[in-house]
Amino acid sequence: MKFTSLGQGGGYNLPACHMLKLSGFHILLDCPLDLSALTIFSPISCTSLYDEEEEMVDLISLEPYYKTVEGVQLWNVSLIDVVLISSPMGMLGLPFLTRTKGFSAKIYATEATTRLSEFMMKDLVAMHMEFKQRYGPHKNSFFEFFNWEKLESLPPSLKDILLGKDSTQLGSWMPLYSAGDVKECLQKVESVVYAQETCYNGSLIIKAFSSGLEIGACNWSLKSPKRNISYISRSIFTSGVAMDFDLHALIGTDVLIYSDFSNSENGSNQELEGDDDDDDLLLDCENERCEEMEKLKFICLCCMDSVKSGGSVLIPSGRLSIVLQLLELLALHLDSSDLKVPIFIISSVAEELLAYTCIIPEWLCKDRQDKMYSGKPVFDYEELIKEKKIHVFPTLDSRELLMMWQEPCIVICPHWSLRLGPAVHLLKRWHSDPNSLLVLEEGVDTDLALLPFKPLSMKVLECSFTSGIKLEKVPQLLKMLQPKQILVPDYAKPFLEPLSNSLPCLFYTESEPLCLPKSKNLCELHISSNVASKLKNKEMRMSRLKGQLYVEHGKHYLVEGKKAKGLEIGPLVHWGKVDLESLLVGLEKIGVKGSNECGSNVVNVVDPGKGLIELKETSVVISVGDESLALLISNLVHSLLNGI
Repeated sequence: MKFTSLGQGGGYNLPACHMLKLSGFHILLDCPLDLSALTIFSPISCTSLYDEEEEMVDLISLEPYYKTVEGVQLWNVSLIDVVLISSPMGMLGLPFLTRTKGFSAKIYATEATTRLSEFMMKDLVAMHMEFKQRYGPHKNSFFEFFNWEKLESLPPSLKDILLGKDSTQLGSWMPLYSAGDVKECLQKVESVVYAQETCYNGSLIIKAFSSGLEIGACNWSLKSPKRNISYISRSIFTSGVAMDFDLHALIGTDVLIYSDFSNSENGSNQELEGDDDDDDLLLDCENERCEEMEKLKFICLCCMDSVKSGGSVLIPSGRLSIVLQLLELLALHLDSSDLKVPIFIISSVAEELLAYTCIIPEWLCKDRQDKMYSGKPVFDYEELIKEKKIHVFPTLDSRELLMMWQEPCIVICPHWSLRLGPAVHLLKRWHSDPNSLLVLEEGVDTDLALLPFKPLSMKVLECSFTSGIKLEKVPQLLKMLQPKQILVPDYAKPFLEPLSNSLPCLFYTESEPLCLPKSKNLCELHISSNVASKLKNKEMRMSRLKGQLYVEHGKHYLVEGKKAKGLEIGPLVHWGKVDLESLLVGLEKIGVKGSNECGSNVVNVVDPGKGLIELKETSVVISVGDESLALLISNLVHSLLNGI
């Protein structure tokens, strides 16, 4: 088994990306897109906010290119056998691969992830096309614009994003895929449901289990004939929208790949304890859910304060589960305050996306499922849309929206990078209003994202939501899962190395292959009864059987096969020693004349042909010119040895 980390990720919007070689198959774990890197580009609609010379120094005034995972682009795509997608964000870079010549891998993702990824990719393509239609094509392309002098003159913050810390990532930037590329990509995806057993090539069993992070997000279980692997992506034990984390399905694996260390930076001073074996304490996440709800309520209170003072609220969030809960709470707060403030959702896929989330209760948490079974709407916003308290529009210039537009208002729209979509135009409108509020989620460089809109007078609320298992719970989780080997990123070394006596951890570094020794587990062979009955000596540790060997659903089988006509197979394994006197007697019986000089281990063959037979400690060398004579002598030697 060989494991290579192609990218260690960066939060909810940028999952980790890895390459795994298992049983001869190359398996790609997720294929994300770094959309936070869009902040190096200038939203051209904002050029009037500051002079052109300053813009050229601070940001790049070009049609945006998109940053892929460098390690994936360097890989020969024809060698990839399987792609496993863990979350909707983990699929955004997949069309770059599927449109590449030679790509033929099998792609697996849950049904919900596939559908949500489709909405996200279509919306991204629509926003990019709007950018091109509104501002026209540029004279220079991305790579034509840059030379070494321009690269060296860039500010350090832009340079780090553009080139990476080691200045090798310029080649990972690519023009965005088309709607046709997205359609072709989705046609190659095989959708699965949680716990569904899928077999690849007869020998690899693949299963998806809920990770709790997002609707349809999952962790993966891989079973091969020699080794079982579990992959834990970013996970949450309990969620207010998605199905809870499935812990028990991952217990007892041979190798656990754990890449969820979202809170490692915030917990750098924590001392981890590994002796707490209270499983209930680990799974009891009511406090965490309460914390998340308190954050959402605080956002709602800040929104109410802004609209009461006459300002509007802009929420450019791309996290579906947070948006769905926020919609319910915002409407509730507006009702309780008697404010007649409209809530606008502006996105090219918003209507279809909201309708889809209402018909997939099997992918939602238990509370949401109970609401459906009791005859209530799965989400409260369904009724609010019918009551015209929430309004959904595809674009900012929709005629219906322009007819009913009023301020103050609350707008939820893409894109959280503040470089594409309605968010750019609304920020241009409200950036100088001190009563207005911008709600940003942690994960983007706020100073760089807001640079085109300075001077900025509107209030900015930056908030963070749980995007992984808390650091202090990781050791206990790993102990519960009881893997024989754990692969964790090297930046987690300070947290887990003190617990190395109880946790069998191996630390991997980005772009450096990590080879695991061969498993000591022996493969099981299932032998059919009619073949097993032919065992000559059942007490022997080694025996010879003849049949048809094949692999199905990760298991080896030996069954009786059809006997080929005229095919006679002799013993394949021999042991013992050839006695010189017995050899001379045997040669005489088969009509071969030979002689031996006293004290020599060589027999001279003189008739019916000339040759030599040399007897060694561990072998017999037959040297004759006639093939039929060589076969005759060889059969004689075999008969003098024990064999199977």
